[in-house]
Amino acid sequence: MLRKIYKFYRKYHYCINGAALGLLAGLLFVTLGIIKTIIILACVYAGYFIGKKLMQDRDFIKKLIDRILPPGSYR
Repeated sequence: MLRKIYKFYRKYHYCINGAALGLLAGLLFVTLGIIKTIIILACVYAGYFIGKKLMQDRDFIKKLIDRILPPGSYR
């Protein structure tokens, strides 16, 4: 039974994930309002972006802080 569910999910994972995200966004709009939902979505995107960059380059945070602050000031 679980194998059939897994095969179904693997076949339609984009549709299932999209529907789940749409449902979550709809619930957030209804319960919190548009502005708060947009702020939450911006924070989620920022977390995704930072996580993706860290996956590609382990020193991304150090390089980012070096660009913002004078080099070596955070160590």
